[in-house]
Amino acid sequence: MRRITDRVSALISALRHPDRRRLRDGALAALVPVAVCSVTLAGLTTWVGTGRAGSPARVDVTHGLVLLPSAGVQQTAAFFDIANEGGSPDTLVRVTARGITGEVTLSQHRMRQGNAAYRSEIDSVSVAAGDTLAMSPHGVDLTVLAPSPPWQVGELVTFTLEFRRGGPVEARAVVVRPGAVSFE
Repeated sequence: MRRITDRVSALISALRHPDRRRLRDGALAALVPVAVCSVTLAGLTTWVGTGRAGSPARVDVTHGLVLLPSAGVQQTAAFFDIANEGGSPDTLVRVTARGITGEVTLSQHRMRQGNAAYRSEIDSVSVAAGDTLAMSPHGVDLTVLAPSPPWQVGELVTFTLEFRRGGPVEARAVVVRPGAVSFE
């Protein structure tokens, strides 16, 4: 019984009078998680302070162009620049246009072996937070049925681009001749 009492007494004595090494080791062990938490908190505070944390998608649609269809061709292409300045991604899910009887479809340019190109219809296109999507004949574009009577160069066509989170965004595109604009 005396052994147990001696051990307990030694343990209590050590706890009451810790040596410097134990204090230093204990302080370092506590300092590491405190430093990591402080750095993480500073990063999160900066992120929140810039207005990016959890902010909704803020989509802006600009630089709309519609190519004047060739004679006897009903389909043409339309292009926009889409910028998402918000803190969340968004997805373009549907496009409509005033004065167009047919459906406006999202398309993507694809390549086959032998450098043959074709359009592939897609259901949606994502725009990441803080990113821009520049539609072009080499990537994503809109396939549009030309109206009757046909458009004239310089005419404005109103489109409504519907985003999954941001809802509808109305934008105008100017009708231009193919080759009058460079997409490079």
